[in-house]
Amino acid sequence: MLYHIFYPLSSDYSFLNVFRYITFRSAYSGVTALIFSLLMGGVMIRMLKVLQVGEQIRDDGPQSHIVKSGTPTMGGLLILSTLIMSTLLWADLTNSYIWLALFAAFGFGLVGFADDVMKLKKNKGMTARVKLVLQIFLSLAVGIYLIYFDPSRSEYATHLYVPFFKEFKPDLGAWYLLLVVVTIVGTSNAVNLTDGLDGLAIGPIIIATMTYTLILYLCGHFKFAEYLSIQHIKDAGEIAVFSSAVIGASLGFLWFNSYPAQIFMGDVGSLSLGGLLGTIAVIAKHELLLLLVGGIFVIEALSVIIQVAYFKYTGGKRFFKMAPLHHHFEHLGWAEPKVIVRFWIVAVVLAMVSLSTLKLR
Repeated sequence: MLYHIFYPLSSDYSFLNVFRYITFRSAYSGVTALIFSLLMGGVMIRMLKVLQVGEQIRDDGPQSHIVKSGTPTMGGLLILSTLIMSTLLWADLTNSYIWLALFAAFGFGLVGFADDVMKLKKNKGMTARVKLVLQIFLSLAVGIYLIYFDPSRSEYATHLYVPFFKEFKPDLGAWYLLLVVVTIVGTSNAVNLTDGLDGLAIGPIIIATMTYTLILYLCGHFKFAEYLSIQHIKDAGEIAVFSSAVIGASLGFLWFNSYPAQIFMGDVGSLSLGGLLGTIAVIAKHELLLLLVGGIFVIEALSVIIQVAYFKYTGGKRFFKMAPLHHHFEHLGWAEPKVIVRFWIVAVVLAMVSLSTLKLR
């Protein structure tokens, strides 16, 4: 909105020319989302307490978590509302990628919201099958648009770009749509599984989104893309304005979600953040790199898969003391803040390695 108001005036007022720069608008998009989050966070927490929207802690979880019962949940509404407002203020709203990213954030957020409401009303959330079908539908919509309705991507829409390889770009054809669905749905559910400790999921989300913000900016800049031998994606740089809003909104949420948490994000937060992260990775044509950038989410999801498979194969034995993996370390005696910070450290290292792949080709 601000871009469309002030940039046309730059011919008369030269200082307004700053609105043409993605870096300027990205920075202030993040700052605006952060300010909105800090201002609205306390109000939302009080409102959720009045409405008795509290977290229900499972009996089979770590006993140390029982004290968290009743903590306001559905804090993802704070993240979604602030990032959407900030994006609408600072982004070029004629950019189709902006609307695609907003669609993913809102769509996955709506699925999570419905799941949270059902848990509160019926003490039982949406069935896994229904949730998966809705996630697949949203992911298909994103993939179909990028493959068949975005003319600027026609030459490379179904090509897969592999980290560490410069020339290896296999054309997956129709199979690429399956990759899009697996990437987005997988990331959404992996973030959901990771959201089990105070600040555990939001930290790696911030780190991963920062990484993709830089990647998107580089992909959208022809000279940088050419220098790094990565695919130049016309207009993709504008998504940095959206992803910066995600970072700002997430930092604001972390202010209230850090240990001991005053609010939890709920499925409305974890599913939407995972869905939009997967969407950003697909837009940037760096889908496989998400396995490294979001390594924490991958490890957490794998720990659940391994636990379930081992339990069935051995007839009741457990591979980990408890899954997802963060609970395993709690059972080993690690204090919750130690688990959280060490997972964040791993996420930072994985992000740095991921960025190195842009040059190591």
